[in-house]
Amino acid sequence: MGFNDLLESIGGVGYFHILHNILILIPVCIVSFHSYLQNFTAAIPNHHCHVPVDTKQICDANLTAKELLQVYIPMNKEGKPKECHQFKVAQCHIINTTVSNVTDLATKPCTDGWTYNQSQFVSTIISESVITLLQWDLVCSQQALKQVAQSIYMAGVLVGSAFFGWLSDRFGRRRVLMWTHLQVAVAGTLVALLPTFSSYCVFRFISGMGTSGIFIISLSLILEWIPMRGRTLAGNCYGYFASSGQMILAGLAYYLRNWRWLQFAACVPFFLFFLYSWLLVESARWLILKGKLDHALRNLKIAAWVNGKKEEGEKITIEMLKENIPMNSSKVSSYSFLDLFRTPGMRRISCCLMLVCFSTHFAFFALALDLTTFGFSIFLVQLIFGAIDIPGKLICTLTMDLFGRQKTQAVSLILSGLLIIGGIFVPQGMMALHTALATLAKCCLSGAMACVLQFSGELYPTEVRQRGLGLSFMTAYLGSVLAPVVYLLGDIVSFLPYLIYGVASIVAGVAACFLLETNQALLPDTIEEVESRFNPTWIPH
Repeated sequence: MGFNDLLESIGGVGYFHILHNILILIPVCIVSFHSYLQNFTAAIPNHHCHVPVDTKQICDANLTAKELLQVYIPMNKEGKPKECHQFKVAQCHIINTTVSNVTDLATKPCTDGWTYNQSQFVSTIISESVITLLQWDLVCSQQALKQVAQSIYMAGVLVGSAFFGWLSDRFGRRRVLMWTHLQVAVAGTLVALLPTFSSYCVFRFISGMGTSGIFIISLSLILEWIPMRGRTLAGNCYGYFASSGQMILAGLAYYLRNWRWLQFAACVPFFLFFLYSWLLVESARWLILKGKLDHALRNLKIAAWVNGKKEEGEKITIEMLKENIPMNSSKVSSYSFLDLFRTPGMRRISCCLMLVCFSTHFAFFALALDLTTFGFSIFLVQLIFGAIDIPGKLICTLTMDLFGRQKTQAVSLILSGLLIIGGIFVPQGMMALHTALATLAKCCLSGAMACVLQFSGELYPTEVRQRGLGLSFMTAYLGSVLAPVVYLLGDIVSFLPYLIYGVASIVAGVAACFLLETNQALLPDTIEEVESRFNPTWIPH
């Protein structure tokens, strides 16, 4: 009897698995806020140089607010106040005139701060002034600090992917997952409370580490408890919850226009998640590999009892567990990231998955940049961004069972690449066709993202699964970081970014063809099992 047969004997996909997965997936839904949170908390409101109140009579008249702007602030081509400059001296002669050519008048950078339009957002980190009474003013010469803050968060995500992947392979999925819930709760709440921009960046970094830990550990814990016949649906439910979180964020941001309250609302639920995560059950697969057979047996009996299969659970013995999974407690502790590349089969899996993960997120987040050009409000853009994911992931769920992971991964990536490149040849006036191609490409990439999550969890063996998922997430987030950088190449050659995104997707689709099919295959537990699947005659050195 294999471990999959054990899971089937105690209820298969029963009440325990459904309840356990829901408890894991609710935090995944909320943690997906954090990757997109700065779209709202760091939104740049309309602004212009501040005009001191005591200058109302500078032109020997009691000037209105509109006249003050005309006297002190030059206008841009759209007839709106310029954001970063003011006249060196008051231009009283242009009051109530039709003078439009003021380009020759001397200007200087803002000297008294900025005035922000609060019609869309009461407060963002750009115009912060709630606690300190001193604005952060991340505009004009300081505007790059907004991107610095997001890059620091993404650096935390990259570090967390590696660190928590290693930590959960060494100390267990449940224990480290509980810690990441607490880390996001505390660090994220401090982000909302502390007064300075530097403290904001530090705790966003720590929060980013925690969010990536939640993502990779949750997926692994789900897959290791689900029998083979339920893995596709369980893995894709993970993607559905993440997409739902993006849509919920749009509604939450619409009602919470103060960035501190929005930040607080996105983090405080993790205190509750930390408390109930004590109810989660550690992976029996990992416990057996670590030689903790008594603990693994107890967890399997808990699952059997919740599923209404108490008698079947009582039949399981420690001897049966020893037969199912070879114990490598000393080796599991000594594994490192180098073991993902040390043997031929693991090397092929790691290299191909790195390319697939990088290219999928690289192209996906590049298309997300285009959504802001459709003319919708930022709240509707975020809602569309999440909603577009659902059809792609639904189709992916069906095709992964019908045609397998490998074909689904390859076709979705190659098709998205062709659609992106096809958009290059659409004339500028045909906006509807351009939007349709971009939407179809995004649907394909959403399916590819869901597939690679499932694929990564099933290809890597239990003893290094978290390290493998950590590596996959690291390369994926690296792709999302580089996507905006490549987008800037459009200033040199307009179609060049889209050509790069499309080619990267096609190359990744070809790389997916070199991965083993895992549909209807048992989860591997050791590196030796993986190598034997690639080469039955392989002998470990």
